[in-house]
Amino acid sequence: MVNLIWVFMAAGGIIFAMFNGTMADVNEELFQTADDAVMLSISLMSVLVFWLGLMKIAEKAGLLELLARLFRPLIKRLFPDIPDDHPAMGYILSNISANLFGLGNAATPMGIKAMEEMKKLQPDSDQASRSMITFLAINTSSVTLIPTTVIAIRMKYESIAPTEIVATTIVATLISTFGAILVDRFFYSLRERRIK
Repeated sequence: MVNLIWVFMAAGGIIFAMFNGTMADVNEELFQTADDAVMLSISLMSVLVFWLGLMKIAEKAGLLELLARLFRPLIKRLFPDIPDDHPAMGYILSNISANLFGLGNAATPMGIKAMEEMKKLQPDSDQASRSMITFLAINTSSVTLIPTTVIAIRMKYESIAPTEIVATTIVATLISTFGAILVDRFFYSLRERRIK
């Protein structure tokens, strides 16, 4: 469905440009933005490599394990149907730790593995489990302490104070995550009442 929306938007823009006589401008912008995207990706690589390296050092030093132990009681309450020793718990904790440091790209593989492991808990069902839905809501809103990628983009475009967004990012992501958990719990209890 999302692919169809993108195709409709792109086709609509091109058709509008053809009838409006601005096709040359569209072509120029298309190549300019493609060039900007490549340059931005290359410049972001160094920042991501730096933070991923710090993450690896934190992992070797046991900081991630400490964070995982710190968050385990909360995660256990959010995902009560996942056993304590199940691999999904480790992937969920790793995903949340990576998101805390604004490393969405590093968190994605761990999130996918967490979903795969949660799927193994209900192999006969095609529907998402309660834990899968909760994890998706939390992962999408994800509390972020250091918005690494956004800071890197602001540095690339020569912001005067690229890190001034840290406090507002923390507040905004705390509110979004809290809201996601509330909505998740509300719809879960609504569904449970309907089933009874």
